[in-house]
Amino acid sequence: MSKKTILIVGAFDSKGEEYRFVRDLILERGHWVLAMNTGILGSTELFPVDFEAEEVARAAGKNIRSLREKKDRGQAVPVMCTGARLLTKKLFEEKRIDGVFGMGGGGGTAMATAAMQELPIGFPKVCVSTLATTDTSAWIGTRDITMMPAVVDVAGVNQISRKIFTRAVGAICGMVETEEKIDAEDKAIIAASMFGNTTQSVDQCREILTEKGFEVLVFHATGTGGKIMESLVDDGWVDAVLDITTTEWADQICGGILNAGESRLDAPGKAGIPHLMVPGCLDMVNYSGRDTVPEKYNDRLFYEWNPSVTLMRTTVEENRKMGEIFAEKANRAMGPVAFLIPLQGYSVVDSIDEKGQPGIFWDPDADHAFIEGLQSKLKPEIPIVELNHNINDLEFSRKATTMLCDMLAKQ
Repeated sequence: MSKKTILIVGAFDSKGEEYRFVRDLILERGHWVLAMNTGILGSTELFPVDFEAEEVARAAGKNIRSLREKKDRGQAVPVMCTGARLLTKKLFEEKRIDGVFGMGGGGGTAMATAAMQELPIGFPKVCVSTLATTDTSAWIGTRDITMMPAVVDVAGVNQISRKIFTRAVGAICGMVETEEKIDAEDKAIIAASMFGNTTQSVDQCREILTEKGFEVLVFHATGTGGKIMESLVDDGWVDAVLDITTTEWADQICGGILNAGESRLDAPGKAGIPHLMVPGCLDMVNYSGRDTVPEKYNDRLFYEWNPSVTLMRTTVEENRKMGEIFAEKANRAMGPVAFLIPLQGYSVVDSIDEKGQPGIFWDPDADHAFIEGLQSKLKPEIPIVELNHNINDLEFSRKATTMLCDMLAKQ
């Protein structure tokens, strides 16, 4: 087994004893350690430190002395987060580290995970945190950071913390010791966005594309899912995007709980890869229980998907606005882009059933407003294909996969 280098990132001024324990365990496993101190008040004499707080702050364009004089932790932590992030990224690019380990409470977790978020998917990252039993999305972001509950506070090495720290070290060492097997027959990757109301469509597309020799990665359009998909595009993992489900934009403009931010739809265009956009589930905005819907929407049409998910139908005005936004996104794309529009509805609940009965969200005027907004802003050379099917019809899936494959072939 070859020796690896693990970077430990933490506030050594207040957690020196704990990090010495971790450092010693890593060395006992036969690996090297680089230590980065994000401690705002000082450092430690318990072990050698490779990157002191002065260097971390300097990487962020600040002076550690001025931060200490202000005695304002609220100002200092973001600076140290930035410095740790930039230094860690540099160490990774120089191939000087094989994994990153951190631990702490709120500030320690923020600084350690800020460094980890600069590292690609698959690179070993472990953080022992007092916050690991809460919503960790703010610290994990779009990366595969392993968050381990500290159980007790990270305050001394005791009978409980010793067990936690030891297992956490075992985790990071096991990660860096495990070599990935590379498949010489890895296939081109297509990323696809999916939602409960477009599952049938995406499953059909995935089956067709798999038969054609592609590997399809499906992302649940829950805000985080869209962000992760686009981050993988940014990292160069993806060869084309089949954006069947762009519903996160409905949540973005209406304040729903599943928005992915204003940069959603940007990554494929910046990467110059084929991007087929579909208004999947733009007919709905997502909220939790009915009591979580803002009062200003009380007169709107709702559908309780389940007790914890309330869907709100989007309006003509909202769909027109989304069409304009999508056009502006497409106009900036550096690669092939096209639109495929299902004229018989954007979701399961926006459709006509076999008996001719309309779904609760069936609203052709609202759906068509998206097309109007799109056409009003879109460059004439970008194709818009309208298909007289619902988004979940097999014929629609066949057309979507054919268009995407054609875009890949032309590229």
